[in-house]
Amino acid sequence: MAAPSYVVADYEATLAKLAPTGRAWPPDAATVVQQSLASLAPTPFRAYQRATNLLTDAFPSTADELLPEWEASLGLPDPCAGESPTIALRQAQVTARFVAGGGQSIAYFVNFAATLGYDITIDQFSPFRVGTSTVGTPLYGVAWAFAWQVNAPPITVEYFTVGESTVGEPLVTVIGNTVLQCELQRLAPAHTTVIFSYSS
Repeated sequence: MAAPSYVVADYEATLAKLAPTGRAWPPDAATVVQQSLASLAPTPFRAYQRATNLLTDAFPSTADELLPEWEASLGLPDPCAGESPTIALRQAQVTARFVAGGGQSIAYFVNFAATLGYDITIDQFSPFRVGTSTVGTPLYGVAWAFAWQVNAPPITVEYFTVGESTVGEPLVTVIGNTVLQCELQRLAPAHTTVIFSYSS
């Protein structure tokens, strides 16, 4: 069910209906009494707008005014990642941290990166074993069993979106991989080594 959408005129009409009846309270909108009541309507309308905005700010992916509180609750901005340049990127980082329930699978890390706005793939390695490895297999040592490689483009481009981006943000934002590296290294299992590979 969608939230109701009210305008100031709705509050003016409601206040007019709540006014007493009688000769001293004429219903004509041009009277001083009705104009005085109409002047009160913007106040409950502003309260309605603030309440509606609170519903939007209650979720990290759409938070605007409460975004700094969401960031502070989740330890952002992270010193190693720096500050995200746009509201949308900040919301993405907050959302990614908020929904990160933990996991060690490739799908978990790929989905986590997608929440941040990055399209990645992950490669795993296995040590070379005589008798089981085929000819041409790289001669990885035992330590490679605990390494994994994140493949991502060198830059990610985010475009200004009407309705989501805010005034003052650039039409095109080029995002580096600092946030991606910081977040994945923070989530990586302690016994593993993460390698980052960037190619177009």
